[in-house]
Amino acid sequence: MKRLALLSMLALAHAGSVAADMLPGYDRFDLKADHRARPIAASIWYPAANATYRAPVGDGPIFDPTFAFIGPAIAKGAHPLVLLSHGSGGNADSLGWLTSGLVANGAMVLAVNHPGSTSGDSSPRRSVDLEARANDLTAALDMILADSAFAPFIDQDRIGVVGFSLGGATALGLAGVRFDGATQDARCSNSPEAADCVFFRLGGVRFANDPGFGAEARDPRISRAVIVDPGFGSAVVPDTLQGALAGITLINLGDIDRLGAADVGPNGNNLASRLPDASYVEIAPANHFTFLGTCKPRAAALLEEAKDDPICTDPEGTDRAAVHLQLIEAIASGLGL
Repeated sequence: MKRLALLSMLALAHAGSVAADMLPGYDRFDLKADHRARPIAASIWYPAANATYRAPVGDGPIFDPTFAFIGPAIAKGAHPLVLLSHGSGGNADSLGWLTSGLVANGAMVLAVNHPGSTSGDSSPRRSVDLEARANDLTAALDMILADSAFAPFIDQDRIGVVGFSLGGATALGLAGVRFDGATQDARCSNSPEAADCVFFRLGGVRFANDPGFGAEARDPRISRAVIVDPGFGSAVVPDTLQGALAGITLINLGDIDRLGAADVGPNGNNLASRLPDASYVEIAPANHFTFLGTCKPRAAALLEEAKDDPICTDPEGTDRAAVHLQLIEAIASGLGL
């Protein structure tokens, strides 16, 4: 017993010694939502009041982990809250570079692993349901605002959303934009190799047959939105744009290496100029995958051996970590942090 007590004291002393690193606080929870048959894996990152113990989050064979203090008290004050939606086949913990960066700017970040479109559980016919994805975040927001451990530390007048790729379309839905399935079907018939068509075509998806693709998903509690390389921008319902949340920030990665399906600039679907008072940011050199975490030394070779997407391969001259810093700055600015 004495030895265990000594080890605990040493662990806490070590945690205190690294408190100066300003690591974020991090915790996980199971989110129960009426629209899902099973609990949703969710997590929250936040400014820590003190150190607990330092642990890697999002560690795996491909991406570098992000270190955080697990379960510390929350720093005093009312913090902006950011909802985060990952891309198709992604997960929240692998975006620790972004969540920790937003915490360093004073925010709390609430994220989920969207069932049916997350790592190891990604199906074309389930991923097309944008309404369910949006409802995941709405349910998470309901839960955290009712949680006495977190709610007193949230500035409810400063709730934002950030989405990447399929998560970008999800975030647009939360901001009041709707999508038309027939338009997306027609686009995929004409351009079957488009990035927001291939995966769904492999699953035999017909967008017009899924009511969740075009459903209304706006959450009026959200006052800021930042959208990075969103899918389905060519299938938005034009009549919903002017009534959408004003002041959205849209970000495209890359110039000559830009993913055409996600191009919201003047040479793409021009979504940036069609949304009210939107801001538009381009970051290059980069490509769509540069948004993902920094990769371990053997990751690119492992992906090649598995014949997987080259998610660790950036355009020549790209410094992924430096791009992440630019993204954190642009996203924090768009959220008013």
